Amino acid sequence: MGQRLDIDALQTLCAIEDFGGITRASEYLTLSQSAVSHKIKRLETGLDCSLLTRRPGAPLLTQDGAQLVGFARRILSLHDEALLSLSKRPLAGKIKLGMTEDTTSSDLSRILGRFVRLHPNVSVRTQVRQSLELEESLEIGEIDLAVMQLFTHRLQGSDVHLYDDRLCWVKARDAELDFNQPLPFLAYDAQCFYKQWAMDAVQNAGVSLETVLECASSAGIVSGVQAGLGVALLPGQHVTSEMEVLSERLPSPPGVTFAVRQGRKSRSKPVAALAEEISRASRDIGKSW
Repeated sequence: MGQRLDIDALQTLCAIEDFGGITRASEYLTLSQSAVSHKIKRLETGLDCSLLTRRPGAPLLTQDGAQLVGFARRILSLHDEALLSLSKRPLAGKIKLGMTEDTTSSDLSRILGRFVRLHPNVSVRTQVRQSLELEESLEIGEIDLAVMQLFTHRLQGSDVHLYDDRLCWVKARDAELDFNQPLPFLAYDAQCFYKQWAMDAVQNAGVSLETVLECASSAGIVSGVQAGLGVALLPGQHVTSEMEVLSERLPSPPGVTFAVRQGRKSRSKPVAALAEEISRASRDIGKSW
């Protein structure tokens, strides 16, 4: 077999999918658009198939392109792991990581475990807080890296996008609501940006809320809603079949994004390596991590 898959070209193809096209991929890779296009054209010529549709309104990748991206991510992961394992200059240092409760029950623990095995000289200290607290801790340098939620419109250019979710107003299916009275509201604590947005937004909709439960745990909010204690704002991943999503009388919530953000003063190689590991793993396993 004479064909060979070029590692740089595979990285380029993955970047095109990750960033939604050649323009943004070229910015991320610090290459010209013509250089990115040339790498993909060489791949297509070598494999004798089309990888990009190149048609307005069509999916970005062809069926062959999507199939190759799946192989490419596995190849790149093994390639990077081999380089790291055989490196003569292993990473060393300390990382202060912050994350929200929602991400602690995800595959993040597995990702951290793999990172620590690959880099035994890097110490990772983790703390769980609300997103607003993590933002403040990043700003003042208390932590180096955060895996957190934020409204999608607040995503920064340097953030690593993981996945999107939707916020939903929910109640128990058999719960009755009287919109002429303040609605009983189940909320995360005062540092929750859901709550801050909700309290401001309902005023413009002619609705009032009365907080009847504050709980930092998503499990506690879910249990309270299912028990019929009131309404809540929950990410779509926590909405259960026992809940009813409210689409009328209440303002539509903004979209929510899960992202990795580095502190402005935290640009060490270990921090950058962990951010890249989380980003790569999230692309490989998708939203349900």
